Amino acid sequence: MSNATLRTWVAASAATAIAITAAHAQVGWSPLDRTNQAKSNQNTGLKPHPTPVTVTPVEKIPVDKLTLPAGFKAEIWSHGHPGGRTMVRGDKGTIFMGTRGPGRVYAVTDRNGKREVKVLMQGLTQPNGLAFRNGSLYVFAIHQVFRYDNIEDKLDNPGPPVDLTKAYNLPDTVHHNWKYVAFGPDGKMYVQVGANCNVCEINPGIHGQIRRYNADGTGMEIVARGVRNTVGFDWHPQTGELWFTDQGRDWAGNDGPQDELNRIPRNQEGAFYGFPYCHANGTPDPDIRRPNPCSGVMMPAALTGPHSAGLGITFYTGNMFPAAYRNVAFIARRGSWNREQKFGYDVVIARTAGARAVIQPFMGGLLDTKANEFHGRPTYLLQMSDGSMLVSDEQNGATYRISYSAPRTAKR
Repeated sequence: MSNATLRTWVAASAATAIAITAAHAQVGWSPLDRTNQAKSNQNTGLKPHPTPVTVTPVEKIPVDKLTLPAGFKAEIWSHGHPGGRTMVRGDKGTIFMGTRGPGRVYAVTDRNGKREVKVLMQGLTQPNGLAFRNGSLYVFAIHQVFRYDNIEDKLDNPGPPVDLTKAYNLPDTVHHNWKYVAFGPDGKMYVQVGANCNVCEINPGIHGQIRRYNADGTGMEIVARGVRNTVGFDWHPQTGELWFTDQGRDWAGNDGPQDELNRIPRNQEGAFYGFPYCHANGTPDPDIRRPNPCSGVMMPAALTGPHSAGLGITFYTGNMFPAAYRNVAFIARRGSWNREQKFGYDVVIARTAGARAVIQPFMGGLLDTKANEFHGRPTYLLQMSDGSMLVSDEQNGATYRISYSAPRTAKR
């Protein structure tokens, strides 16, 4: 199959999903959201905050607005990749970026001392899920799964991929199913399958899960259930436990239910995390009811704020940042999409201790609380080989490099 034929086939097979996505991309909701809003007996006076995916000129990217602890510095590392979200690094240093709305996968390279951005693939349906291993790039676009072997040697012409779609057998529903995927310490592929609604009774055998597969798509297991929408997870460097962000339901008011940071204890794989009956630290859902809704629910390690939209989470293991940040989780909060007083649009840290965590601020400045306006949407993080950290900004089509150097002490 030629590369041109492949692109045509991918576009055709995803045409229906792309049409749905495009129709609602500017406001960020789907017909299911409208249905659940109408059913909800809670606050329905909320409205989405449109976030058009545009190419922001480099001189207008608001890096000067970013605030960080003393000694940390933010600078623009790359730009010109509108909608760029997830990031993975190839063995030869290529940074691959997935998207939700634009349907693109980017490759960012350093060539002759200059950073270049290439549209590697396009016409896919929300290819947010990327993973890299042994020279191969895995691309998850809702239910479609492709593996591009030796990709860093073929950036100008990737050629036809290995199609793993049938092997993974993922549902083709679009709502809350843009993927986050990652290889775990066990060499298995971990895959999120979100809820196919804002809040509703779901089929627990299909939706609201984190799954685990062999890399070829065989051997599927469910490692977490009752998870509404996690699009970010990572493993604790010391305990090996999987920690994940989870976004709470909408249309139930400005102040909740709060989003969550959860963990999967080693001896409790397959645990139930509450959706759709129980949210946050034991808040019963006002619309989807059952007796004792929070009984048997694994409670979160921490709450991450009302409609903060936590996405990427990365445990820091480098040596550039001060020792106090080692093994600390960094979380990108994209920011609320329909909360009246906007919240999030930042990066926070989670200091973990056993089953609990404490959330603290780290990178701010993109939200003007007085004007109730935001100037960017942080989405994912990637630790670089030198210990610096990249933060992708979906709205501005840029990444920020966060570095650290010890502040100089004043001479007396």
